[in-house]
Amino acid sequence: MDKDDFRCIECNDKAAELHRDYSNGILKTTICGSCQKPVDKYIEYDPVIILIDAILCKTQAFRHILFNTNLNIHWKLCVFCLLCEAYLRWSLLHGSEQSSDPADIIRYTKEWDFYNMFGLAALELSAFCGGVLCFLWVVVGCLQGGTVELSLLLRALLLSCYGKVLLIPAVIWEHDYSPLCLGLIKLFVLMSNSQAIRVILNSSRRLSLMAVCLGLLSENCVAQACKKLPWSIQDVFTV
Repeated sequence: MDKDDFRCIECNDKAAELHRDYSNGILKTTICGSCQKPVDKYIEYDPVIILIDAILCKTQAFRHILFNTNLNIHWKLCVFCLLCEAYLRWSLLHGSEQSSDPADIIRYTKEWDFYNMFGLAALELSAFCGGVLCFLWVVVGCLQGGTVELSLLLRALLLSCYGKVLLIPAVIWEHDYSPLCLGLIKLFVLMSNSQAIRVILNSSRRLSLMAVCLGLLSENCVAQACKKLPWSIQDVFTV
């Protein structure tokens, strides 16, 4: 990470360093020249505390993760979440056909429906991210004359989808996949997406919510369009 990429988690002002290393291994947290508070108090915190604050959608925790760390697992996290979502949809598709025979599980895993669900989930996520990025590029970049770093925004959007990991307990313990449970997980992910946009652009809540709503609209349009197509992703693989 470059020297000028650090940000104060309190006021979002740029900082040259997070801490100063003195002799004999003594470290001292850097004080922000703008707000006179520690630039990043989370460098002294346990990762569990940081995770809890991120789950609570605290702005300071998001700034620490997105600006002051070299956390580059967004693509791996994206694939992992897509696999969980694809398995969830695949399980719902074959829920009425499940039996206690282990041979059925082996037979189902060989079906193309799982890859169909994975492709559909990836397509919907692409539509969501594309809708959000296009909206912000037009509004912030073109209309307001601001700077939009699309790669940084994409990283923030993918990392803020960590809430989809909550699907794992449902997959492991074979939850009944109630619509309320899935709806709450979806709402939490959208709230995290909105907070990530606010942190990256240092914008208002209204702008971030509008971007998320447009991305959600794009995702739903793609999902509905795929249902009406006479072909499926499975047909593409079997040609």
